[in-house]
Amino acid sequence: MNRTVFQLFAVAFCFVTVQALMCYECKLGFGDLCYTSKTTCDAGQHCFSGIGEAASLMPIKMKGCLEISKCNKTEAVNFPTSGNTTVYTMTKTCCSTDLCNSAPAGLPGVLQLALASVAAVFAAHALV
Repeated sequence: MNRTVFQLFAVAFCFVTVQALMCYECKLGFGDLCYTSKTTCDAGQHCFSGIGEAASLMPIKMKGCLEISKCNKTEAVNFPTSGNTTVYTMTKTCCSTDLCNSAPAGLPGVLQLALASVAAVFAAHALV
C-alpha cells in the first residue's frame, strides 16, 4: 500500500513541476529595433511574435506571451478606444515551445546603436 501511494505521489509531482513556457518579450519595437528580454508565460498562454504598422507607414513589432484565444489574429488598436481612428494594426502569430518567438537580431541592433554613439562622440569632438 505504501509503495502505491509513493508511486502516485511521484507521478503527481512530475505534473506539478512542469516548467512554464519561456518566451522572448519586446514591449514595442520600431523598424528593426526591438529590445528583448526573456519572460515566463502564465498557464493558457503561448509565445507570440507580432508584426504591424503604425499610422499606416511605420513598421512595428512586439513579442511576448499571449492568451491562446488571441493567437493568429490581426488586431486594430483605436484611439480613443471607442473611436474610429486606428493607431496601429498588429498580426500576432503564436508558437508553443520555449523561446520559439526568436528574438530579433539583438546584437546587430545594439552594435548599430553603439557605432552611432561612437560616431556622435567623434563628431562632437571634431566640432569642438
